[in-house]
Amino acid sequence: MSERTYELTILMPCLNEAETLATCIRKASNYLEKNGVDGEILIADNGSTDGSQDIATSLGARVVPVSMKGYGAALMGGIQAARGRYVIMGDADDSYDFSELGGFIGKLREGFELVMGNRFQGGIKPGAMPPLHKYLGNPVLTGIGRLFFHSPSGDFHCGLRGFQKAAIERLGLQTTGMEFASEMVVKATLFDLRIAEVPTVLSPDGRSRPPHLRSWRDGWRHLRFLLIYSPRWLFLYPGIALMLAGLGLLAWLLPGPRHVGAVVLDIHTLVYSSGLIMVGLQACLFSIFTKFFGMTSRLLPPDPFFERAMRYVTLERGLLFGLALLIAGFAGSVYALVDWRGTAFGPQNPGELMRVVVPSLTAITVGMELVFASFFLSVLQLKHLPAQVPAAGG
Repeated sequence: MSERTYELTILMPCLNEAETLATCIRKASNYLEKNGVDGEILIADNGSTDGSQDIATSLGARVVPVSMKGYGAALMGGIQAARGRYVIMGDADDSYDFSELGGFIGKLREGFELVMGNRFQGGIKPGAMPPLHKYLGNPVLTGIGRLFFHSPSGDFHCGLRGFQKAAIERLGLQTTGMEFASEMVVKATLFDLRIAEVPTVLSPDGRSRPPHLRSWRDGWRHLRFLLIYSPRWLFLYPGIALMLAGLGLLAWLLPGPRHVGAVVLDIHTLVYSSGLIMVGLQACLFSIFTKFFGMTSRLLPPDPFFERAMRYVTLERGLLFGLALLIAGFAGSVYALVDWRGTAFGPQNPGELMRVVVPSLTAITVGMELVFASFFLSVLQLKHLPAQVPAAGG
């Protein structure tokens, strides 16, 4: 027989929440009953040892065990097991009021696919959020997420949110830790899901034990995820900045030493300009590789502009451009060698020789990088056919 389906699943991840779980379940049950919502309460248990499972079952909630540890793992297990068309998830520590879900279900019924709670709009009660999270962690990480991905969410880490189950399952969420909260918002934005916000009140939790959240560790995991999912901000923009700075510095110093107040910039600075160019190029190439891999593996959505640009980036064009730079670099090196020969390979004026050697070496290095990158990109672009199993006796 097929399982019964509901309009709404109220999902709570749980790891030793015996102190507050009953309160949360009662509030959720009262909401469903008073508002006539056809729903279920689902507890995604992540290995509780304090009897949380028995508490949930005794109050009519359904419990699904999730063996893989982690906040994200528990929620993914719960989402998979949910029988509701809509899912509203929230922490089981009584910091969110499960009797006040009308704003979420209303937006979901309007057709929004992800409805985020916003604690900064709804209110944060005294003692509900540490100052480090309230004034630094959440605002900074949310600001970075909005800048990188143009997300409409003003609170990336609110634990109370609702969504259409089918829409979220299409995103293919992967992270198992606290960064799951960021992944859901980022991917929903990248894949153009309809996103809305609901003001949400955050209260002090009712537990006597410390929370599972670890500020610096989990904050870094959120930041790391945001960077990894944005090749432009992680690689491309810094790479372009480094290359432009290096090229500008190289062009400025080629004619001769430059005076900046009492400081003289000469061939030593010229060498560093070459390093800036090469590091910047590497970062730009990493951006292309990461973007291409992310799109082909469906971790990132299709990007029409990138796809059009990639039609012009062929192996042959990359080889020709790289070889042109190699020839120019070798020509400069030969010129420097001939000039050195004119002094019977004796001492030379470094100020003059290095102004030929540094740009020549830069051209050779950049040319080789482009040749190798062109071959590597052509490997990524190979179309793989499914393996053919030979017929018996063939």
